[in-house]
Amino acid sequence: MAEFFSELTESHKNALETAPVFFVATAPSEGRINLSPKGMDSLRVLSPSQIAYLDLTGSGNETAAHLMENERITLMVCSFTRTALILRVYGKAKNVQPGDEEWDALLAHFPAMAGTRQIFVIDIESVQTSCGYAVPQMEMVAERQTLLKWAKGQSDEGLAEYRSRKNMVSIDGRPTGLYSPLNQKEETQ
Repeated sequence: MAEFFSELTESHKNALETAPVFFVATAPSEGRINLSPKGMDSLRVLSPSQIAYLDLTGSGNETAAHLMENERITLMVCSFTRTALILRVYGKAKNVQPGDEEWDALLAHFPAMAGTRQIFVIDIESVQTSCGYAVPQMEMVAERQTLLKWAKGQSDEGLAEYRSRKNMVSIDGRPTGLYSPLNQKEETQ
């Protein structure tokens, strides 16, 4: 049976902090709904009413584009251990980027990772648990290192150029609000 909570409990916090993968869903008023898997050591509980995750450079930036239109977000973790659980966090989110006032304080919660792009901060509106009895029991073998290796092989200029090409608009053509170091250089010249 599903249960709702107004904030995270200690058991919710433990589920979030030990999950090897989590899923993030956002949607614009029209267009594609985005559902993205996230991994690595990139999710933090900041308080019973706030969580954050570190976002790395990737092939798209749908979450940022959707949040510019509306702040709605859902984050979900599933337990793949013997103890079944699905945990959903519903809330409103914003992205924080390098140069923003909150950046350094938030970044301090995470390990240094090549390709760091932005941090999403979620103010929790409600938390839901459900059984997860149909979710398979699986073992974590290893985290993939491919994205980190790719990002480490890029220069700062190379990452900026990639983000300018791939991360400035969503697949539906919506702006993402991502700061582009290339655009900032052009504006100052």
